[in-house]
Amino acid sequence: MAQNEQSHARLGLAVAKKSVRAAHDRNRVKRLIRESFRKSLAVLPACDVIILAQPAARQAGNRLINGELEKIWQARQARSDGS
Repeated sequence: MAQNEQSHARLGLAVAKKSVRAAHDRNRVKRLIRESFRKSLAVLPACDVIILAQPAARQAGNRLINGELEKIWQARQARSDGS
């Protein structure tokens, strides 16, 4: 994550075909990430967030992915509150 000059956070996604083979799995992972980011947008500082999906994301359930993303958003918020 890097600070940006915008007034809001921005999201970048990289879900490679090499990591998540099936298109429907890639789309599911991207959809979950975008939804989680959208819900957390109000509490995130103005920064650029880039998420790189790992091969394990294909087999991970929705709850696990959402839980891991929540940890990322909370950590980023805590880091910006401490700065």
